[in-house]
Amino acid sequence: MNSKDYIGKIVKVKIDRPLGSRHPKWDMIYTVNYGYIPNTISGDGEELDCYVLGVFEPVKEFEGKCIAVIKRINEDDDKLIIVPRDKDYSNEQIEALTEFQERYFKSEIIR
Repeated sequence: MNSKDYIGKIVKVKIDRPLGSRHPKWDMIYTVNYGYIPNTISGDGEELDCYVLGVFEPVKEFEGKCIAVIKRINEDDDKLIIVPRDKDYSNEQIEALTEFQERYFKSEIIR
């Protein structure tokens, strides 16, 4: 399944980097919950990564709606944007909320 095929779908996310946790290699704190969709394969050979927006406490799992994909230009490692079913975020809001990590990459938001 292509990452764009998830837009508009409800997905279950396993959170391996909860809000407030530290990146295992880099000096960076996660300002949102970050995880992956189990049993998927992304372009980088790992599971498909997800930013979970609109949840303001650390969680271990989350089920929500995919509203967009962050497509990194220089690497094959797309990131899904997952939100509670009744929420939506503009591209500017998505950029602001994911900037803590995405500032290191060139990317575009796909709807």
